[in-house]
Parts: sequence; C-alpha cells; structure tokens
Amino acid sequence: MKKEVITTAKTVEEAVAKAVAELGAPSADKIEYTVLEEPKKGFLGIGAVDAKISATYVCGGEAKALAFIEKLLSDMNIEATVTVTDGENGEKRISIDGEGASVLIGHHGETLDSLQYLASLAANKRINGKKEEYTRITVDVEGYRAKREETLRALARKMAAKVQKYKKSVMLEPMNPYERRIIHSEIQNMEGVSTNSIGSENNRKIVIFLDSQE
Repeated sequence: MKKEVITTAKTVEEAVAKAVAELGAPSADKIEYTVLEEPKKGFLGIGAVDAKISATYVCGGEAKALAFIEKLLSDMNIEATVTVTDGENGEKRISIDGEGASVLIGHHGETLDSLQYLASLAANKRINGKKEEYTRITVDVEGYRAKREETLRALARKMAAKVQKYKKSVMLEPMNPYERRIIHSEIQNMEGVSTNSIGSENNRKIVIFLDSQE
C-alpha cells in the first residue's frame, strides 16, 4: 500500500522528518518526496514561508520485499531501478530494471523464481511474532516474464499443431507451476487437444494430446 502526505516546516529537512513520522517509515531514505515550496525567511519575520513537501511511502509486505531486493542489489553491486506497482487481486509487482540486472534471471527464469520466493518470504516475515495480512509478491527483471509468457504460448501453439498433424502426444520439458499454468491456459483455447501434467513436483512435465484418437 502507498501512503501519501503533505507536510510543512521551517526547513525541508524538518518537513521530511515530519513526513517520515506521519508515514510511519523507518527512515528518510525509505520515502520519496517532492519539494512543493522552498522555505523563505522573510524580513524580520515578515513574509516568512515554511517549506512544503509531498511525500510517499510504500508500506506493508511490499516494503519489506522492496528493502530485501534493494539490499541484495547493493551487495551484488548491481545498479538498477526498483519499482512497486499493484497487480491483480492485491498482488504486488516488483520490477527491476538496469544494466547488469539480467544476471538475476538465470536459465529459463530459475534465478528469478528463487529471488521471487525469497522476496515473498521477506514480505511475509512475522515481526515480533505478529502475523500480518499475506502479501503476494511477483518479481520481474527487464520485462522478462511477459517475454517468457509469449514464448511459452507460442510453444504451446506449435506443439499442439504438431500433435494434431502427427496424431501423437508430445511431452514438454520440466516446468515450474507458473509456466505450466501458461501452457495449460493456452491449450484450453484450442480445439481438439488437451493437456495433463505428469511427474514429481520438482520434475513435472506437461503432455499435450488429442482429445480423441482417430
């Protein structure tokens, strides 16, 4: 959730400190602010104008996930921009963009999936034993997930066409649950073919087959 406040004080620094307190942020470097009005001393106190700022703070589980990722990037000396946006059904999407950030993707997104898992753990970590509302986190790097989804949907269509042409089932390589859902979803939109998953959880594969053998 994003909180926003407008604060005034004699100096910008005091206005920022006031915003930090009102937003409940842990420190000033965790908020973003814009100076709306610079302070003016006036003459003999006449005409003095306080500093005025607009400040925002991303709080909740996404803030903890964001802090975890920023610390990781810093430790890895990766310069990147990290942003948080609202997804569907309360999901929080954390996007990482910057030179060198692609190292976080890994083969077929395996490293990215691990990063997302750790970020989710950080987001939902109990503080002082208190369990907060669960925050669903999705992490993306350089728009990889959208590109990967299109690749998988194209693969599903290609393999389905092959099944229909040769009348033989096709087994795909092992995929994680997220990728399998994409394949299943794409095949559901096609007539004459269906899908099934086989194998253990860490090595589950999708089989595409004809609805009816001729």
